[in-house]
Amino acid sequence: MKYAFPLAAVIALVLIALIAVQIPGMQYLFGVAIPYLAMALFLGGFCYRVIHWAKSPVPFKIPTTCGQGYSLPWIKHNKLEAPVNASQVVARLFLEIFLFRSLWRNTKATVYDGPKLTYESSKWLWLFGIMFHYSFLVVVVRHMRLFLDPVPWVVSFLETGDSLLQIGAPTMYTTDVTIILALLFLFGRRLMNPQVRYISLVNDYFPLFLILGIVTTGILMRFFLRTNVDINAIKQLAVGLATFSPTIVADISSLFYVHLFLVCTLLAYFPFSKLMHMGGVFLSPTRNLANDSRMKRYINPWNPDIRPHSYAGYEDEFREDMIEQGIPVEKELPPKAND
Repeated sequence: MKYAFPLAAVIALVLIALIAVQIPGMQYLFGVAIPYLAMALFLGGFCYRVIHWAKSPVPFKIPTTCGQGYSLPWIKHNKLEAPVNASQVVARLFLEIFLFRSLWRNTKATVYDGPKLTYESSKWLWLFGIMFHYSFLVVVVRHMRLFLDPVPWVVSFLETGDSLLQIGAPTMYTTDVTIILALLFLFGRRLMNPQVRYISLVNDYFPLFLILGIVTTGILMRFFLRTNVDINAIKQLAVGLATFSPTIVADISSLFYVHLFLVCTLLAYFPFSKLMHMGGVFLSPTRNLANDSRMKRYINPWNPDIRPHSYAGYEDEFREDMIEQGIPVEKELPPKAND
């Protein structure tokens, strides 16, 4: 079971924080030192990865194309699948980043008796994928109220919209439910789908369990162990961290330190994991390049002085080998002189 180790690792993180904060003085380590270290690793690692990708040369035009390119006037051009200018590329990226457009067309292959191979659309993956990402985004924005005083109206508006269903007391946020459902679906998909289970690695399961642990401890603090959590003390610590003048209050619950430690682990792990697709999607040459290689000459950044190589020149160079392999050529080899 590939998920056994990452699950055990997250449980170990929970136990480490839960036991360590009982020791006098360790609250400062888990409440101040580790959060600052995790944020430094997150920002430093994120910037390093993005700069490294941005500096990497792209020797070829390699945009992914799934539709008709720009060719003849009477053939309809698919502007999103084969963009030829900057505005079309921006439109494609926008739909990809905000609506997960490529995931909407995700297909699953199934082999039936016969044998018969079929390809079907898998909209459930798109639905729960977008549910998870937007729920996570809303949860992060909602937590800004802990760091900001006064709370911006945007955060208050988003929080009000998230609690419109008014489930229970205190109010159950919609995103608390949707993010749990999305995480369970994404984990279940890796277990139930044989193809996905085969290619899943430890670093695919670990973020799922880590985020699930963060969400679970947050829900426990809000709904089930609320009397043991001093929200004012937490806000005081959060504002202190944001203003570089942290203050540890003895009344903060041990569960809060577990929650914070898991968040710090996620921040430190983020730049060195597959989660960096959040920044990488903007720099992917399969998405951010125009499909205009027949309209403009693309200069290879590795060798900008390379000279064009026409087909005629290619055939002159390899004509003998092409004829030997049975490849048709435009010009035959010149007759050999008689000895």
